[in-house]
Amino acid sequence: MNSKELALSIARFLDSKKATDLEVIQIGELTTIGDYFVVATAGNTTLVKSLCEDLDEYLGRQGIEPKRIEGRSSAQWILMDYRDVIVHIFYSETRDFYSIDRVWADAPRLPLDLQGEGE
Repeated sequence: MNSKELALSIARFLDSKKATDLEVIQIGELTTIGDYFVVATAGNTTLVKSLCEDLDEYLGRQGIEPKRIEGRSSAQWILMDYRDVIVHIFYSETRDFYSIDRVWADAPRLPLDLQGEGE
């Protein structure tokens, strides 16, 4: 699975788990930290943690392990680093505060066909 396929698979999975405001941002031409950001929002910190845990389990079953996960304890903003794909799961107020969408406004977005992706 290439990085684009992984990013889209992650977005579909998070959508199926009730994440909102999903975006897949192509960052590869603008930075060397990765190829894609997957950005998702959750309405409460319990859902933020749940999305992280469920995604980690889902990808782990496919043999895909994160390089690192940060922010689990506060559950305001969890960053999951899958090398070429970096996942940001935000609590809604935290996403508004950090305005990641504005910071990466020049980066193209992938169109999403969100049908959900089962376990």
